[in-house]
Amino acid sequence: VQLQASGGGSVQAGGSLRLSCKASGFAFASYRMAWYRRSPGKERELVASITSGGSADYVDSVKGRFTISRDNGKNTVLLQMTSLKPEDTGVYFCKRDSNVALWGQGTQVTVSS
Repeated sequence: VQLQASGGGSVQAGGSLRLSCKASGFAFASYRMAWYRRSPGKERELVASITSGGSADYVDSVKGRFTISRDNGKNTVLLQMTSLKPEDTGVYFCKRDSNVALWGQGTQVTVSS
């Protein structure tokens, strides 16, 4: 049972990145999934989430710039990030929302000005 995140990197402000989180070992389609980030000097925050039915929600700071989606056939949740800002810099984690939470390893996103 695990989540494997990938897709981080370094980009300039205004650029784009796509994060991917591959799930294995559980019934992925049944769970709400989420992306969190931990930015320097800040608490970990919820960035975006998506229900098993595909309904998405976002923190205000990323609305209109980030899109969360899921492919249940591939057991994957994606986070498409556009118009990136330096304040989006941080370590991004995917998470399975459940009674027993499951976290993936983080992937670093660095946005330079």
